[in-house]
Amino acid sequence: MIGNQPELAELIERFTGRDGVHSTVIPSLHLIRCSNITTPIHTVHEPALCLVAQGSKVVMLEQMSYQYGISNYLVISVDLPISGQVIQASAEAPYLCLRLDIDPNQIFDIMKDSDLHSDKAGEFHRGLYISKTKSTLLDCVVRLVRLLETPQDVSVIAPLVIREILYRILNDEQGNTLKQLAMTGSNSYRIAKVIKQIKQDYDKPLKVEELAKLANMSSSSLHRHFKDVTVMSPLQYQKKLRLQEARRLLLTLSADAADVGFRVGYESPSQFSREYVRLFGLPPISDIKRMRMLPNWQSL
Repeated sequence: MIGNQPELAELIERFTGRDGVHSTVIPSLHLIRCSNITTPIHTVHEPALCLVAQGSKVVMLEQMSYQYGISNYLVISVDLPISGQVIQASAEAPYLCLRLDIDPNQIFDIMKDSDLHSDKAGEFHRGLYISKTKSTLLDCVVRLVRLLETPQDVSVIAPLVIREILYRILNDEQGNTLKQLAMTGSNSYRIAKVIKQIKQDYDKPLKVEELAKLANMSSSSLHRHFKDVTVMSPLQYQKKLRLQEARRLLLTLSADAADVGFRVGYESPSQFSREYVRLFGLPPISDIKRMRMLPNWQSL
């Protein structure tokens, strides 16, 4: 462990106390505790910083694997369909992590006020990366979580500490990924606009020409650059969104699988079932039965 990592672990343990994802009085800050190794959990992860205080985790983006633990942090810069699996945890030493949601407007304001800039606006960076945790960043994070002890201070001090955390990340080795996201007109900014549109209309037919027009790119350029950022094509991305939303609906509603398939945009129940099996390994009903047997499945 580095610096005050033990204090961060103690704070997260104190403010969670049980497994699950826990909201805090700081709206963008969530604390995560897990006392056992998990199966891969699929989700659409929004932009965030994830920093582990104890244990370790593997995140899969398509076929690419990213492992991180107490010596490094994870940044997701755009909405990405991923799967995550806790690989080091026990009742005695649970997996402890925090997630700080990132607002691109915050990045823009920091860049503007601090005169930060990216010299590589034409380059594309993957929307997920791992970097080594430095003591300066860890110190900021601990101070943020420590504010949970004095909630009366949160409204004034938390925005300042969050700003410092984001500033540290922007100045780190891979900070260009976030910088480009805030640069209006940059290629990464335009891909982020396309991602937002696909997410908004995930249940509608995908119109690549309209997305290319939105990004001010040709269809072939959009396809290539979209894959640079997300490791998948726009159509593959949409399928992941549809299937993960279908799984969420099946878990939370008493609904027929075919009806859910239609609801998320599939015209054929058989196609929905085939693609569901391809992603999750089991047909919809069997998969939902398996999911509901998992401990704390409501918080997945």
